[in-house]
Amino acid sequence: MDCVFCAVVAGTEAAHRVLDEEAAVAFLDRRPLFPGHVLVVPRAHHRTLADLPAAEVGPFFLQVQRVAAAVERGLGAAGSFVAANNRISQSVPHLHVHVVPRNPKDGLRGFFWPRGKYPDEAGAAEVAERLRAALAATG
Repeated sequence: MDCVFCAVVAGTEAAHRVLDEEAAVAFLDRRPLFPGHVLVVPRAHHRTLADLPAAEVGPFFLQVQRVAAAVERGLGAAGSFVAANNRISQSVPHLHVHVVPRNPKDGLRGFFWPRGKYPDEAGAAEVAERLRAALAATG
């Protein structure tokens, strides 16, 4: 498998690591939105959040939480943006969570895509029902 993030975890690909723990490795994004933009990856290769075994979710996100706090504290940021893509817009097919330092008037506007509204309450209720059914099907 040719996964650049697996290579970073293995130490065969250079990266500016900021965290190296059993559940996760974190390193600076090579093309940051702002200095201090960090990627947090699980040590084992899992393509998406849905692929991450349930027992690994908590330990992994505890490390994401630590990195988010460190980004804010270490860089004096007013806040942070924490996000993960699953397949679409996922430039490397290895689960990774972006932790981006944020400050007022930093140039980013909310989310990075256009926002919309449901056509009406019935449309919102129908989408919510589909999601509840999907959740019920997965236990």
